[in-house]
Amino acid sequence: MEFDLLQYLKAFLAGGALCLIGQVLIDKTKLTPARILTAYVVAGVVLGALGIYQPFADWAGAGATVPLTGFGNNLARGVKKAVEEKGLLGAFTGGFTSAAGGIAASVFFGYLVALIFKPGSKS
Repeated sequence: MEFDLLQYLKAFLAGGALCLIGQVLIDKTKLTPARILTAYVVAGVVLGALGIYQPFADWAGAGATVPLTGFGNNLARGVKKAVEEKGLLGAFTGGFTSAAGGIAASVFFGYLVALIFKPGSKS
């Protein structure tokens, strides 16, 4: 695999822009981080359904697929594919199927970190 500085630069700029938007929302609005994260997932779903997010992800690479907007886009793609293959049932199963690896990894590593460190309340 060849080192491509432009690919890294595009990923950095796209991911940085998404983080910048999130930070501005935290600093300038009364939205909680949980609501902002949810909005990012929903934005990824909507932009994916409209066919806007995939060209952006093709250009930005990991800068667009790793953040939560990429997760939302992945859910939308999975639902679309499953509906085409299975009909209405695919609307309920497609998102889980397409994102199963990421969800399983997050649960596993979250559990692993909870075993290593002592989780507790901040008070």
